[in-house]
Amino acid sequence: MIDIVHKFPELDAKLIELLQSLEQEEWNKPTVAKLWAVKDVAAHLLDGNIRILSGLRDHHHLESPEINSYQDLLDFLNHLNAEWVQSMKRVSPEMLLDLLEHTGKPYCDYYASLDPFGKALYPVAWAGENESKNWMHIARDYTEKFLHQQQIRDAVGKQGIMSEEYFLPFLEVCMYALPHALRNAAVVKGSVLKMSIVGEVNGEWLVRFNGEIWELIDSIPVQSIKTEVTIDSYASWKLFSKSLRYADLKDKIEIKGDIELGRIAVDMVSFMA
Repeated sequence: MIDIVHKFPELDAKLIELLQSLEQEEWNKPTVAKLWAVKDVAAHLLDGNIRILSGLRDHHHLESPEINSYQDLLDFLNHLNAEWVQSMKRVSPEMLLDLLEHTGKPYCDYYASLDPFGKALYPVAWAGENESKNWMHIARDYTEKFLHQQQIRDAVGKQGIMSEEYFLPFLEVCMYALPHALRNAAVVKGSVLKMSIVGEVNGEWLVRFNGEIWELIDSIPVQSIKTEVTIDSYASWKLFSKSLRYADLKDKIEIKGDIELGRIAVDMVSFMA
């Protein structure tokens, strides 16, 4: 279990402080989220607050199309996201900030009220889960909150959350996608891959194939590691969110050992993208 719910109010306060500091022209700056400017990303963060409060706290659900595959789910979510952002273009930055301030606390309070081991309404599909606990759903939402705030900070050049306090928990959650990303890799039992993040924040994660599935492990003798992937910390959040891909960031990535396995690993995506 990753206990992360106490980080939400802190991260939300960082967001409000950031948005309050923006000049008018900064709201229109392009971000790494491709079609979205800073204001669009902020609108998406508001959508996250309202969607969780409406759907989970208040049990208000949209009628959705039949979902038969991961791609169906992805298409549905992308449509919802695009529809919301388009509608919010008529809303001023000042009003958007007011709404984010108004919804931030009840959003954080709702997650703090949940039994972490209760069944989540929605599974974390990118981690290969068909059923998730609340703690994993909350952890997934933490990565969303971190990522989109970081996209804004990246666009306007105002850092503040690329730290062990906020970025390391983000990475911890993202790594739950690694075993799922490697699920079809043709390797022998006992194969171990190490993924290292280096730079402003450093961390190492190990996954081992037990003959049936890949699993995250805490430690292993160094000589047992057959593949090592090292990624620059600032590149990693763009890579794991599919904002940029290996071809865009290859000068920030090093693979040693089984190159094919390493390439599969760096294609992992820790978001619905």
